[in-house]
Amino acid sequence: MQNDDDSSLFQAAVRGARPIGHDRADTGKPRLDIRRITEQRTNATSATNETKVDGLSDQFVIDVGAEDPLHWVRDGVQESQIRKLKAGQVAFEGSLDLHGLTVEKAREQLWAFIAEACRYEIRCVRITHGKAARIDGRRPLIKSHVNTWLRQHPQVLGFASCLPKHGGTGAVYVMLKRTMLEGRDE
Repeated sequence: MQNDDDSSLFQAAVRGARPIGHDRADTGKPRLDIRRITEQRTNATSATNETKVDGLSDQFVIDVGAEDPLHWVRDGVQESQIRKLKAGQVAFEGSLDLHGLTVEKAREQLWAFIAEACRYEIRCVRITHGKAARIDGRRPLIKSHVNTWLRQHPQVLGFASCLPKHGGTGAVYVMLKRTMLEGRDE
C-alpha cells in the first residue's frame, strides 16, 4: 500500500522536528517600531505655545477642512488684484511643496522661501500644503498652519486656493509685497 509508505516516509523525514513557536513568516522586512512612529507623530502634531523668532506663531491655529478653499487679503489690497489671484491670472514664479514635513520644518521652509522670493522681487508664489487625510480624522495639520502663518507674515498681501490644475484646495497662490526695483515698470 502506497499510503502507508508515504506516511512512514513522512514520519521518518520529520522525526526530531519541533513545532514553530509563532505563526508569522519572516519576510525579511524590518518590523515597524510602533512606539517610535507614535512618538514621531506626536512630536509632529504637538503645538508649541511660543512665538518663534520668525514671527510665525502657533498660539492660535485656524482649523480648516481638507476641501475648504482658503482666501485672505490684507487691508488696502486692490480687489481687482485679488480677483486675478483667485482666477489664477497672476503667474506664480516660484513653488514650495510642504508635503510630508513636520510643522516645525514646514514653518522653517515657508519662512525661508518667502524671504528668498521677496529678495528677488517675486510677486506671486504657490505653496503646496496638501490636504492630508489624517488617520485620526482631525483637520489637515500643515494646511491649517499655512493658513495661519500666511496671515501673520508681513510680506504677504493675500492668498487664495489654487485652480485644480495647480493643486486646487491643496495649494495656495500667495501675493507678496514688492519694493520696486530700478528699471521695473508695473
